[in-house]
Amino acid sequence: MDAFLALSADTARFSYGAPRAFAFGDGGRLLYFLRSSGPTDPFDSLHVLDTATGTETLLADPRALSTEPGELPVAERRLRERIRLVAAGIGSYALSGDGLHAAFALYGRLHQVTFGGAGAREIPAAGPVVDPRPNADGSRIAYVADDALYVSPGGRVSPDDGARWGLAEFAAAEELGRSRGHWWSPDGVTLLAARVDETGLQRRYFADPAHPGRPAEDFAYPEAGGPNADVQLWVLSPDGRRVRLDWDAETHPYVSDAGWEGEGEILLTVQDRLQQNVLLLSADPATGATRELSRTSHPRWVDPMFPGTPARLSDGRLATAAETPGGAACSLALDGVRLTGDEVQVRRLVGEHQGGLLIEAGLRDPAEQQVLLLDPDTGKLTPVADGPGVHSAVASAGALLLTSAGPDGIRRTLTTADGRSFTPADLSEPLPYRVTPVLGRVTEHALPTALVLPRNHVPGRRLPVLLQVYGGPGFQDVCLEPRRWQHRQWWADQGFAVVTIDNRGTPYVSPAFTQAMYRNFSEVTLEDQVAGLRALGERHPDLDLDRVGVKGWSYGGYLAAAAVLRRPEVFHAAVAGAPPTDFRHYDTAYTERYLGLPQENPEVYERESLIGDAPALRRPLLLIHGLADDNVHPSHTLRLSQALTDAGRPHQVLALPGVTHMTPDGMYEKVAAQELAFLKAALH
Repeated sequence: MDAFLALSADTARFSYGAPRAFAFGDGGRLLYFLRSSGPTDPFDSLHVLDTATGTETLLADPRALSTEPGELPVAERRLRERIRLVAAGIGSYALSGDGLHAAFALYGRLHQVTFGGAGAREIPAAGPVVDPRPNADGSRIAYVADDALYVSPGGRVSPDDGARWGLAEFAAAEELGRSRGHWWSPDGVTLLAARVDETGLQRRYFADPAHPGRPAEDFAYPEAGGPNADVQLWVLSPDGRRVRLDWDAETHPYVSDAGWEGEGEILLTVQDRLQQNVLLLSADPATGATRELSRTSHPRWVDPMFPGTPARLSDGRLATAAETPGGAACSLALDGVRLTGDEVQVRRLVGEHQGGLLIEAGLRDPAEQQVLLLDPDTGKLTPVADGPGVHSAVASAGALLLTSAGPDGIRRTLTTADGRSFTPADLSEPLPYRVTPVLGRVTEHALPTALVLPRNHVPGRRLPVLLQVYGGPGFQDVCLEPRRWQHRQWWADQGFAVVTIDNRGTPYVSPAFTQAMYRNFSEVTLEDQVAGLRALGERHPDLDLDRVGVKGWSYGGYLAAAAVLRRPEVFHAAVAGAPPTDFRHYDTAYTERYLGLPQENPEVYERESLIGDAPALRRPLLLIHGLADDNVHPSHTLRLSQALTDAGRPHQVLALPGVTHMTPDGMYEKVAAQELAFLKAALH
């Protein structure tokens, strides 16, 4: 394998050894995080930095707790897939309310560790443990085993009614941003829990052709136009009393957010099926009664909240997300009053800090992100972390951790409430390349673009173009986070001008920009990619637009395949990874948000399907799919391949047994070598 690809595979794309999953405890004094022991160590351990002494302590090492790595429980493996977690060892942890105790699952076994204690200890559990969470003082831990919710010490707290308790359903975890299904009350006595009934859903099956002796695996999948899981929220008291939260779940079946805001209040966000109406509700945990705090409606769809909202502030005001008029920006609002205008694209509410509200937002360019302190009374903004790159923050009780990712790499600085500074150790592999992509905004839609050229490029030398694309809702490709440009530089050094374009439909330019692809995936996406490519060709004459290849994964795979099927005069070869080729067979929450119900809009689904385009193929096309992909089922690629074969259109298929949507364990790099050979043969 090429030296760069081998290094990238060995270091998990330069992420092993980097600290992650930060959380403050004990009033901001303790900073917890996960990190492996070095750049080629995949096993994350739990660490804590004590700002009182400046000491960094290893709290739990998975190899000391388990001599033989076991199999992940199926529920945890699927949860990791939903949140795109690839690390081995301790994948995640949860802190007690006082921040002195942490709980985590390790290969299905329950563990707890206390700061200043004797070390991590295993706690007997009812079965393979998923998502353990300690209560306020760490005296009890709630966890899920075999679809039931348990508390230790104690026992099962959910009824044996055939439903799944305590975990988020597929739609919530994959598409709605809610990856958990149980929450302790602030006093650590009572639990709020999700009850999920999936009996009405169809089953999806996976068999491993490389191991024909293994039984097939199946799970419930909410396909567009079909039934969704029935989701309820219940308050479970230690005395056995159960109270169901009462809202019109038939009209608003999706629960995108829930949690306690005090002993006497639960906040939950619910949406209708098409996500055009979103309600923020306050629930009384004693009675289950709910009252409406706000209602947001949009003729296309509502992005209900950004991370950190909804939240009730210490003074009682309610922080929510809101669009500015005309969809020019996403704003932060208090009690319904917008605090920011069109010039600020708010992306996250970090929390209260130094008398203000700490936010992550875009100011100058969508490729950048700043950390700002917002005065909740005047709306005044004060930069906290600015400059080129992507800045993010974690804050608690005056303590602030800033992460700044820019052209010079990634820096993390922890500042305490009294002004002392610390730097959590980063043991990851240094990035091989210092990449400075050429950024631009093109066409009348001001599409964000980036260009990476070979490091040895001689101006005047014409280069084939590789369009690396995602192009779908929810993911921004043109972003100045340095790790994502490493592979693009490698591709450029293979002799390509690597182009990235964020078409309308992608996030962080404006809500109106994102919503422009409503019920029109392929036309808007392709129109913008073609227009952007031509505009860049005029600006950069070294781009040879007579030799254009396109590659992408997931929605990017769909876009790559659509490019050669529908615009062969522009795109001359494509690599389509894990493409959802027919959205009639993709999930409800994502697909119906953008395309409507297939029963009501069959012509939209027919237009967005690539199956009928198969006879039009006249360019080289390589289809790649993991056969264990439970997000975009491999049948999507197989259906398109069958249609191409039926139409007599030559193409290539690379099937990856045992590989999921995330392409873990170096598979990304192994596939890259084959993609390179395919594209060089097609374009050179």
